[in-house]
Amino acid sequence: MVYWYLYLVQTIDHCLYVGISTDVQRRFKEHLAQDRKTAKYLLAHKPQSLAFSLPVGDRALAAKVEYHFKRLSKKEKEYIVDSQELVFDRETGKIMIRSDLRTP
Repeated sequence: MVYWYLYLVQTIDHCLYVGISTDVQRRFKEHLAQDRKTAKYLLAHKPQSLAFSLPVGDRALAAKVEYHFKRLSKKEKEYIVDSQELVFDRETGKIMIRSDLRTP
């Protein structure tokens, strides 16, 4: 089975970009190259570093986790990068976040 990874790229303007790939290092190099394989978002927000990556499972699950990650608050996203920890439901892809980080 080919594992898909969720990865986060820190940009030079302190934004986070999330993506999925089977080869995170190759994909990050493509983003750095700033050519036709670079994500449009990263053409405008230049990549600085690979902030986080995690093997998730199959492509469908990786896409679900990516979907839920995009809906987190900035504080929650930064917590994941700082802690280098991401916990998610293996069926729905829903991300579990400590309750003290949740916005009211």
